[in-house]
Amino acid sequence: MAKQKFDGVIDAVHYNPDGQVQWVRAYLRRGAIFTDNLLIQRQDLIEEIRSGKKFFAGKRIPLMASTFEINAPVRLVESNENPILLVGERDAQQDRLENVPVI
Repeated sequence: MAKQKFDGVIDAVHYNPDGQVQWVRAYLRRGAIFTDNLLIQRQDLIEEIRSGKKFFAGKRIPLMASTFEINAPVRLVESNENPILLVGERDAQQDRLENVPVI
């Protein structure tokens, strides 16, 4: 089985009171390695996904450098009002990153 290619791994999310993602904590690929965790604002994440970058929900494996336990891809669903960020198979009316810890 081929190794999955991805540009970022989201390991935590923060929602605003309206239920929309405010920011995520993620690791970004920089060539063959990944950055330390970064805070990425919602609009910046949406722009990255629109530009073709692939993000997955997951977590870094301790003491294993750039090795991650990957769960599911982050999807961007374009709606009439606002884009919606989703993880998982179910559709939703607002952002929903399933199995991603909330901080």
